[in-house]
Amino acid sequence: MEKAWIKNYDKGVPTTIDYPQAPLFHFLEEAAKKYPDKACTIFKGATISFKEMDEITDALAGALADMGVKKGDRIGIFMPNTPQFVMSYYGILKAGGVVVASNPLYTASEIAHQAKDAGIEIMFVMSNFYQTMKSAQANTNIKTLIVTNLKETLPPVLSLLFTLAKEKKGGFRIEGGLDEGDIWMKDLMAKFSPSDRPDVEVTPDDTCLFQYSGGTTGVSKGAVARHRNIVANSLQIASWMTDLDEGNEVMLMGIPLFHVYGMVAGMNFSLATGSSMVMVPNPRDLKDVLENISKYRASIFPGVPTLYNALNNHPDVLSGKYDLSSIKACISGSAPLMRETKDKFEELTGGKVFEGYGLSEAPTATHCNPFNGENKTGSIGMPLPDVECRIVSLDDGETEMAVGEIGEIVLQGPQVMKGYHNMPTETTNSLREWKGETWLYTGDIARMDEDGYFYIVDRKKELIKPGGFQVWPREVEEAISDHPNVLEVGVAGIPDPYRGETVKAWIVVKEGETLTEDEVKAFAKENLAKYKVPTHVEFRDELPKTTVGKILRRELVRQHKEAGE
Repeated sequence: MEKAWIKNYDKGVPTTIDYPQAPLFHFLEEAAKKYPDKACTIFKGATISFKEMDEITDALAGALADMGVKKGDRIGIFMPNTPQFVMSYYGILKAGGVVVASNPLYTASEIAHQAKDAGIEIMFVMSNFYQTMKSAQANTNIKTLIVTNLKETLPPVLSLLFTLAKEKKGGFRIEGGLDEGDIWMKDLMAKFSPSDRPDVEVTPDDTCLFQYSGGTTGVSKGAVARHRNIVANSLQIASWMTDLDEGNEVMLMGIPLFHVYGMVAGMNFSLATGSSMVMVPNPRDLKDVLENISKYRASIFPGVPTLYNALNNHPDVLSGKYDLSSIKACISGSAPLMRETKDKFEELTGGKVFEGYGLSEAPTATHCNPFNGENKTGSIGMPLPDVECRIVSLDDGETEMAVGEIGEIVLQGPQVMKGYHNMPTETTNSLREWKGETWLYTGDIARMDEDGYFYIVDRKKELIKPGGFQVWPREVEEAISDHPNVLEVGVAGIPDPYRGETVKAWIVVKEGETLTEDEVKAFAKENLAKYKVPTHVEFRDELPKTTVGKILRRELVRQHKEAGE
């Protein structure tokens, strides 16, 4: 059954790709030549063309070189989805630097850990996060903050309307000015021109990214990616979309750019295909999301199930206020996509939602359901071109499992990371030799069917063992989510004096509906073995999630323990 998936590829999807031997910013340079006047970014109506973005990033690279940045230096970015993120990202790469993008919702201590571990000395930051960054700075090696204000990339009228009061209310105004040693990004851009770009050789094998995993599940690890890794994955994703109209697509950029999903499947994919990016700083602002889709006719919309689900149930969508018919392709990632969510969003838009799978260690995608072929419920789809994948024994990590049997998913591909920064033991545990080749051990439990479709069962570390049985949280979540009154559900194991561990479900009920604990248990019993049925059910108004919408099971368990339940 080796590579059983290839026979189910959509017509036109290659089994292998000829990747350019070029650094990641090659995509921007090529887009500037092919589509010089086409919008690279669209933000609140203001556009920056590919040619302009190429020139801005050349100048920014010159500014960084003048500040002493050398090849291999790690530079941080701490801001939401704005044109300034794109400017900073490619300016860093053109200077030979390594991007370290952090979640702008992080606390000072969380920032400090990543900045110190990566050895960051210069950080790009949005002005409303300036004070947070200053609080973190004392515990890091950061010497200079390059600061930008949101209004600097707004259209002229909106920039004028961004009054002192609004600026202060949003925290964008820095009272008393910048501290000594810090500098405004706009001042750097005014001082340097594209001709100042440094003459530094950047090769495909040079490091371009430190992608840190979230610190919510333990120590944050920095996955180190080379330029060639992200170049490859951007083109793998592009090859999968057989109906792609290169140079004419519009990407709704709602997935955070600091997250590897938004960074690769959103931003880098867009530049590789000449697609315009409509920047959405806060995807939880559903009105802004809907207005941007409708106004700019967004055709590609990578997202997460919680976002699609929220739009499905938005009153303005249900009333037909917004025209979403421009959407044709939505890759859903970061969390399981429920069939009801997929079907309803496809019905509302006329587009296709297909679930994929990826991880920071292979930035970002390794599997996806086909664009035109069969999308199997619960499946993450098939390996992308040039990706090798196996299911191995949970006991020895080597024995290959038969079709349909459960084991750990391990893979190879041109997008697989170099290793973890400063973590040799973790690198050795994740990148292992087998028959003379290196394989990435993902820590995810999966199975493969006879057609080469893969199904994630759950995270290896999140297995629940009530009374010695094995329960995978995802299986219970999927069973409960089929109840018509359930909006969201999270399942995890909690301590139990009799069984050692037992199953608990945290549920958000759809607005206007009701549900009781007994009703949940009775519904679950219809499709689950008795030991898998939750013994505890808690109803919530909302569930804790990552910034890309993944439910934080460990946070739910922590809150349960903290409450002394």
